[in-house]
Amino acid sequence: MATYKKRGYKPKTKVEKQIVEEENSTTAEVFSSLDESASKSEEWVSKNQNYILGVIGAIALGVLGYLGYTKFIQEPKEIEASNELYYPQQFFDEAMQNSAQKDSLLNLALEGAEGKYGFLDIISEYKGTKAANLAKYSAGMAYLNQQNYKEAIAYLEEFSSDDAILGALAKGAIGDAFSQLEQPSEALDYYEKAIRHSENDFTTPKFLYKAGIIAMNTNEKAKAVSYFERIKEEFPNSSEAANADALIGMAKN
Repeated sequence: MATYKKRGYKPKTKVEKQIVEEENSTTAEVFSSLDESASKSEEWVSKNQNYILGVIGAIALGVLGYLGYTKFIQEPKEIEASNELYYPQQFFDEAMQNSAQKDSLLNLALEGAEGKYGFLDIISEYKGTKAANLAKYSAGMAYLNQQNYKEAIAYLEEFSSDDAILGALAKGAIGDAFSQLEQPSEALDYYEKAIRHSENDFTTPKFLYKAGIIAMNTNEKAKAVSYFERIKEEFPNSSEAANADALIGMAKN
């Protein structure tokens, strides 16, 4: 049990003297140990000073290098890539409205013309940029519209997006390509991925419908019924809901 000692207190008995001496001895040992540890720490720091400064310098250079790369290389590259993307995107948009010249316009969108980059050039020249990622989506959709399904799948699988609509459309388009290649299992898998990607009034009923049709055609009738019922219950105002009852009846027979 610790003793309370007032200032100027002097032990009166032999036992008290012994307690005080033991406490003084313990305190001295503690301070001695602390002094020894501090001395060793100082010695280690002194011996390894160059290494420590080198590590700190490397970290500082790394941070400054990253900031410099982002500011002076990556950001200008992003801006340049975005500007380049505008040209082929115009051809793509025009192709979607002009069926007579659709193929030639899609080729211009993919390959570029008159010294301007197409989607494929942007993907190659501006790797790692947001524009290159978007170019993969557009290239995939261009190939899909040209009925070049394997190329469409290849580019759309490389595209990544957390966007509720665009991400779901990309996965659904891969499903469309597999469906055209008569690979229903893979098509259904990607339609289900599109459904899971996000829930919204535009893409969700669209891919529930396509998933239901594929499931019905592959004799997965219970799965088909579940998809059509989701359309009817969750998206009653969608265009896909108009035929939901008839499709449910067909799937149950």
